[in-house]
Amino acid sequence: MKRVLFVCLGNICRSPTAEGVLRGLVERRGLADEIEIDSAGTGSWHVGEGADARMRRAAEARGYRLESRARQVQAADLERFDLVLAMDRDNLADLEALNGGPRPNLRLFSDFLPAGSPPDVPDPYYGGEAGFDRVIDLIETGSPAILAALLELRGASR
Repeated sequence: MKRVLFVCLGNICRSPTAEGVLRGLVERRGLADEIEIDSAGTGSWHVGEGADARMRRAAEARGYRLESRARQVQAADLERFDLVLAMDRDNLADLEALNGGPRPNLRLFSDFLPAGSPPDVPDPYYGGEAGFDRVIDLIETGSPAILAALLELRGASR
């Protein structure tokens, strides 16, 4: 089994959306038994809460369910997951600090977006409704490439 962890600041907007979108893609491809998907936040403010209601509405409008509960990333997660994808550069810096430096499995979500895409998936929390749709647009764009990378890792370990 290959494992991916999405990480944002509070684990109530971007990372649970990435988890939900990729989970939908994995389930449609019949790969749910082969790929574990989770999300976490660098901060503890929202631990135990569900995704932001605005994010859930935007995701549900596109057919995604955001059912996870917020949790804070732990150092053990950096060892356990094959890919740990930070939603922005600040999140990546926090993950590297938690780890004591960079490691190959710590990457930016935007590494899986086409050239010319923004380097960060913007945090929609303090913005308007359009920001939530923009986040889903970026996540839907990057998710197939993330799935391909996980499948490649799976093939390499066989």
